[in-house]
Amino acid sequence: MCGPLGVTHLLLFSRSETGNTNLRVAATPRGPTMHFRVDKYALCKDVQRIQRHPRGGGKEFLTPPLLVMDGFTTPEATAKSKVPKHLESLATTVFRSLFPPINPHTTPIKTIRRVLLLKREQSCSDDGTFIINFRHFAITTRPADSSRPLRRLNAAEKLMATKTSRHGKMPNLGKLQDIADYMIGGDNGEGYMTDMTSGSEPDTDAEVEVLGASHKKISSAKARQAAAHDDDDDDKDAADDEQNVERLRVKLVELGPRMRMRLTKVEEGLCGGKIMWHEHIHKTQQQIKELDKRWEQKKQEKEARRREQKANVERKKAAKEQAKGEDGDDGDDDGDYSDMDVDDLDSEGLEGGDEILGE
Repeated sequence: MCGPLGVTHLLLFSRSETGNTNLRVAATPRGPTMHFRVDKYALCKDVQRIQRHPRGGGKEFLTPPLLVMDGFTTPEATAKSKVPKHLESLATTVFRSLFPPINPHTTPIKTIRRVLLLKREQSCSDDGTFIINFRHFAITTRPADSSRPLRRLNAAEKLMATKTSRHGKMPNLGKLQDIADYMIGGDNGEGYMTDMTSGSEPDTDAEVEVLGASHKKISSAKARQAAAHDDDDDDKDAADDEQNVERLRVKLVELGPRMRMRLTKVEEGLCGGKIMWHEHIHKTQQQIKELDKRWEQKKQEKEARRREQKANVERKKAAKEQAKGEDGDDGDDDGDYSDMDVDDLDSEGLEGGDEILGE
């Protein structure tokens, strides 16, 4: 049912009898499946409990997040390394396909509300470990050229327009003689206090320039024809774009969860198939060839059982149709196996968990 429902990946959490938490990331419908051991984790409620102003439960989850991956590929990796180069490419492809691609030229900036960070821990030596740190943040923005008092006044104005306004969130101006005493800051009360003119050093790394929303007047056909012959239109549009540029301060607020997970094995198929890579167990080329022969034999046996089961279903269906014609009674539909999936009749399947392939 993954195809009709539009499900492309399955993330399955489980806990073993010894208390270890495992994660399986499977690409539907034909795999592969990546097995991870979750070494450390923190739930979303644990992350929000230590925050002063937690976020979550809003419109952040209506759009897919921005995926940022770091350190998944190493330049010195080869096909004979303990973590081979094709395994790094496979992990990159699986995680990249979790979310739809983002086109920077056509995607609206307001739709990017979250970011998912996946960072691989680089080990000093080639010890064969593939460890990933999982972090999840919400992206918040605010104007960079406005002062804190002005932002509080804007927030208070929005609260006054709502029915559930709280006076505790509004600035207290009862002890001031003039609004200028609240707005003016700096040394000796001179100057307009902003994030750029305050005593603290500005953090320019968290500031970005975006093109603000512009409203253009719809002109008539004659006006458009007259404007088409005007050579100064391009200069005017460029000047308007420069005026619409807005500086925003970007801040990340963690949503959770946090995870530190280690890749243990990769197998073919959807949670069932031969092992393509294992963290601890490695096979020689001769052992790999023997396992391939055994696996091919099992596949042939499964196909033979499937053909036999399909023939039995057709034979029972023909016998039932013949009995209906002789008796002239429709009977019941308990013996009709025509709508049954033949794959469901095969109870044995392929058990590939015990056969491990590696280098």
